Formats: sequence, C-alpha cells, structure tokens
Amino acid sequence: MTEQGVRWTADQVLALAPDAASRKAGSKLAVAGPWSGTGSAEGTVWGLCKGSGSKPYQTVVDLADAAGPAYKCTCPSRKFPCKHALGLLLLWAGDDGAVPIAARPPEWAGQWLAGRRGRAETRRARDGAGPAAAPADPEAARRRAERRAERVTAGASELEQRLADLLRGGLAAAEHAGYGLWDETAARMVDAQAPGLAARVRELGAIPASGPGWPARLLEECALLHLLDQGWLHRDRLPDGLAATVRSRLGLPATPDGPPLRDRWLVLAQYDTVDPKLTMRRIWLHGAESGGTRLLLSYGAAGRAPELSLPVGLALEAELTAYPGSGRSRAALGERFAPPAPAAFRPPGVSTAEAASRYGEALRDDPWLDAVPVTLDRVTPVPDGDGWQLADADTDTALPVTRAARSRPGLWRLVALSGGAPVTVFGECGHRGFTPLTAWAEGEGEAVPLC
Repeated sequence: MTEQGVRWTADQVLALAPDAASRKAGSKLAVAGPWSGTGSAEGTVWGLCKGSGSKPYQTVVDLADAAGPAYKCTCPSRKFPCKHALGLLLLWAGDDGAVPIAARPPEWAGQWLAGRRGRAETRRARDGAGPAAAPADPEAARRRAERRAERVTAGASELEQRLADLLRGGLAAAEHAGYGLWDETAARMVDAQAPGLAARVRELGAIPASGPGWPARLLEECALLHLLDQGWLHRDRLPDGLAATVRSRLGLPATPDGPPLRDRWLVLAQYDTVDPKLTMRRIWLHGAESGGTRLLLSYGAAGRAPELSLPVGLALEAELTAYPGSGRSRAALGERFAPPAPAAFRPPGVSTAEAASRYGEALRDDPWLDAVPVTLDRVTPVPDGDGWQLADADTDTALPVTRAARSRPGLWRLVALSGGAPVTVFGECGHRGFTPLTAWAEGEGEAVPLC
C-alpha cells in the first residue's frame, strides 16, 4: 500500500496527464475551492468536485495498485486521467491539509475500490491456479505466418522496383509528385501486411518540403528503405538477432522471449506520439541493480490515452521480459510486486562524446535506429545560433538539441532548472541531435519531466 505520509510532487502528477490541455485544466482544479469531502486512506485519494450540474463529480484514485494509478470519475470525459483526477492529485500532492488523512474512504469510493481489488484478486487466483489455456494449433499458426511472409516479400519486391524507378528518373520528380505518390505506395505496403514499411514510406512525402538539402535527406531515407527491403529478402542469411530486428522494423508481430528480469525500475520518462488512428506511449525505465534501460510501449486507439501510465521519478519493483532483436531495448512489463513509490536514485551519466559514441555503436546492430536512451552528466543548455545545445561542463564537446525539442516548453524548464549551472539530463540521442526528456539539478534534486 502507498504510505499516506509519502506524497508525489506536482511534476510526477502532471506526467500522468494524457495531453497538454488536460495538464492545464487539471492545474486549474488544484485549489480547494471546487472540492469538498476530500480525503486519503489505504492508498486511495478521493473527493467531490463541483461541476456545471447540480451534483458534484465523484473522483477517486487508487494509488496502491502495483499496475499503476487507477482512476474513477463520474464526469463524462473519455480521458484517463481526467482533469478532475489530475486536480485532486495535485491538491493531494500540495500537502497543505486540503486532502486530510481519513480512517476509511466514503461508501461510494469504497465500493469502487473493493470491486476493482476483488477483481484483481480473482484474476491472480485464476492465473495462478486455473487450467492452462488450450494451446493454439501450431500448424495453423505456421500456415498463417507463411502466407503473411509471402505477402511481405511481394510488397518488399514492389517497393524495391519503385525505389529503382525513382532513382532512375531523378529525385527532382519527387518534388513535383507531392504526397500522392507516397500515399499510394504506403497503401500498397499496408496491403502487403508490412506496416513498418508503410510508415517509413509515408515519411518520404514530407522530405521534399523540408527545406534546403532535402535531396540528400531523401536519398538517405531511400537507402535505409532499400536496406530494410534487402534485409527481409535475404533474412535467411542474417544472424538471428539482426533478422529479428528486421522483422520488428517491418512491423511483424513479436512476443517477449527473454527470461524475466526482476528489479526496482525507475521511471525515467513518459511521452506520447499521436496520429489520427493511434496514440503510442513510450515509457523509459532504468534498473537500480541491473543498470539497464528498457522501453515500454502502450497504445490507445481512436484518440484515447493508453491505459499504462507511470509517474516520472517514481520506481516500481517488477519483472520485465525483453523482446527479440539485436540492440533493441523494448521490453514487456510482467508481474508487479509493489506500486510506484518515490526513489532517491538516478541513472549514472556519461559525457556528450560517449553519448554520441553509444549511438554509433548501436547502429551496427540496428541500422534503422533513430536514437538511443542516454543520461548526460554535467551538461549546461546554451544557445547556439538559432538553436540550442547541451555543452559538457568537463570537456569541449556538446550535443545539439533536436529541432522538435526546441519547440517544446520543456526546453525552457530545462534552462530554468540549470540557471547556467550543470545538470543531469536523460533523453534520446540520435542523428538529429539530443531530445531532453527528464532532468535533475545538481545534488539531491527530484526528477523534472521535460515532455
């Protein structure tokens, strides 16, 4: 159970928000005015929030679930957590007496809490003692895999021909073709059941409009597509790890196959990438004992936020199982033994030169890798012409901040946190530069999310 005396920081609460609008709306509700009947007990926080109707919204948050926070609110919002849950948690995190400790939750909150914890106990009992699920027909699965492989091979061969036609006719033709050429090609890759190829093809359409130097960038991306095609077409000649990486890059399904690794995992960063059909959440974790950095992916469809949400700066004791592939850091979250709790440790940092070297080494195992997770030690954000860079305090080296990161408010939070002094920064280092995701001030400062 979450200890009632240990409260989260506002940054850790806001890291749970599904989008910027929810963060803003939740912050407005982090005052005592609209709230009544608030309290906390047994790892639960609850309260009644005055809304536009005659009845206040009943909001309750379960903080003691090892799977992460769970939320219930009677408001009509489809976001998880909604602004009321965020506002209630921010009010609780303020530790100013607005959310007092109580003996037990009220009946409406207790019923929801008892119901979900009862269902969790039933699932655990069923999973531990119930009969094993009937195994799938291996022969049918083999035939399905063969049929999909044939379709992917046909798609990769067609894409090779289209790339050859583009290069034969000259890259200038791509500037006049617009998005139509690439959208039609991407649709063909979807038909071939190769969503990874389709996604990379769609990205080609934006390159001719990306400014000076676009022909070189287009040629680079075409070369990577060609390499991926050839990797699939000659996958029988590849080492097992690289062949698994090729299958993953093509978007073929994979299951975790490594032994479970139990550790106390620090939540380094959490952020979403959104398109009209799917929201993908990336959560970076660092193992206190293993020293490894692992990536969890969670998805939400039709504009809904993914269910898995872990506050940055907290740590949870859990098992992770790695996915196949050379140099891949993705893992699946397995059994969780305790809910997320505040943690005093942070990952060890490296120099900017070593960070760039790590990315270069990772490309040998995965040539399509955009970035690697890295913690930079003792760096200072400084202006660099129209952009920014992270300058190493102990060497004469620096890493440029990516263009995407320069447009986010998190960059200014990093500048304010630094105040001209060195800080520790976790982020993603790749060919476009460094994307800061979380930072710590010198000393015993808490994690500050930047995304």
